[in-house]
Amino acid sequence: MMFRRIGIFICLMCVVSHAYAVPAVVKYIVDGDTFSAGVKLEDETMVSVRVRIRNVDTPELHGECVDEIVAANVAKNRLAEMLPVGTVVELGNIKDDKYLGRIDATVRDSRGRDVGRVLIREKLGRAYSGGKRKSWCK
Repeated sequence: MMFRRIGIFICLMCVVSHAYAVPAVVKYIVDGDTFSAGVKLEDETMVSVRVRIRNVDTPELHGECVDEIVAANVAKNRLAEMLPVGTVVELGNIKDDKYLGRIDATVRDSRGRDVGRVLIREKLGRAYSGGKRKSWCK
């Protein structure tokens, strides 16, 4: 089973690494900056992948303080509003992530908005380019 998942992930990365934008169907929201999506491969096989939205960091659901946990739930709910289950989004600038089975991608919603920028503009997340994350606790 593990080898099958690794094989599917490698196939997915081969397909998406050559494409500028890849359509994906939202399956469920994980947290404020991550969701699960279905992506169709060239052979029509549908695979599930977790997508972390590039260039944004939102608070963690299992945060270090009450303020962070509350803010994390607000961000998750807002992401669910922007990316309802079953809608098609566009994934671009796709890279592999440090966690197996997860990719990093810029995400455009059905209205063409850059989801990460919306989260930052609405102060539900902050710009993030990797490395150590800043605390959300005061």
